[in-house]
Amino acid sequence: MTNNKLNVGVVGAGWWATYAHIPGIIEHERANLSAIFKRDLNKAKIVAQDFGADQAFDDYKSLILMKDLDAVIISSTPNMHYEHAKFALEQGKHVLMEKPMTITVDESQELCALAANKKLEFLVSCPWHYTKHGIEARKLIKNGELGLIKMISILMTNPIDKLLKGINTTPTHEMNDVYQEPNKGSYNDPSIAGGGQIYCQVSHAGAYLSFLTDAHPKEVYAKFDYAGSVNDIYDALTITMDNGTLVNLASTGATPTNIKNYEVRIFGTKGVLLLELWKGTMEFYPFHGESKKYETLNAEEIYPHKAPVLNFIDACLGLDTNGSKSEHGLAAMKIIEAACTSNNTKKPVKIKDL
Repeated sequence: MTNNKLNVGVVGAGWWATYAHIPGIIEHERANLSAIFKRDLNKAKIVAQDFGADQAFDDYKSLILMKDLDAVIISSTPNMHYEHAKFALEQGKHVLMEKPMTITVDESQELCALAANKKLEFLVSCPWHYTKHGIEARKLIKNGELGLIKMISILMTNPIDKLLKGINTTPTHEMNDVYQEPNKGSYNDPSIAGGGQIYCQVSHAGAYLSFLTDAHPKEVYAKFDYAGSVNDIYDALTITMDNGTLVNLASTGATPTNIKNYEVRIFGTKGVLLLELWKGTMEFYPFHGESKKYETLNAEEIYPHKAPVLNFIDACLGLDTNGSKSEHGLAAMKIIEAACTSNNTKKPVKIKDL
């Protein structure tokens, strides 16, 4: 650290990095935005100048090898996550990685093992893990308030089908004035993004399952509908977790722009927990005793987009624990890869078979 501040570099300074990660670094009083990497050096210099970064690079290795650099945010396209994160971890840098973690399970497992071996902070960027309701739901489950978790039902929608189909790149997170729109291909080219809804959105839901329950997927049966696209647009998954929990997960990006759903219904032997993440609501219905409706989250609390980077900085500084562990991202990757295999083979896939 320099001047008691964590020096952070950003590899891949595109739409989401300039909207969430970089502003989060700037906001944190104990962090310094040391460097920006983009493949185009002129563009990297512009971003660095606009956000006050110390240096700009068109070679990610040069950024990571900077003297006094402590941590790296990997927000490049998914096909580059493994390469970028592996080099950063090998050089002893803490890593915050965007979801989906990688393209394959083997890549994610290797990175998790590498980070653990080097005793580095390795965090997957999932803002849902930082809401008051998410943290409270995890606590209720961990403390046994719901009893044994027998079944979970998830419906997750977000109007991004045009992004996945390559029709346009306009963000749909109710953002009208973004610094930069996503690059064409980043979401609609399978060789870059890995796939469509399954990689882009189910990566959130898969990690959330592990975050809430600390369980990992054991078997997946999935069917996709591509809706005339090269990418999956409608996904239906049946998942069995290693603790026996049965999960139904449905997800699509094909909805009107004014409709978003993220319904999580958790059924335990002692009670039922109902969350609507996009609406910021949570209700607990025990089999015995009074039900409880939690206070509705305000607009800023529903999707705390800066929370992962703020927590990452605190964790690196020893001020807080990792609130979105890479193991949750690995669990999501197991679901993603198994679902893709199941859709192709039309058979259930046991995770150990991958």
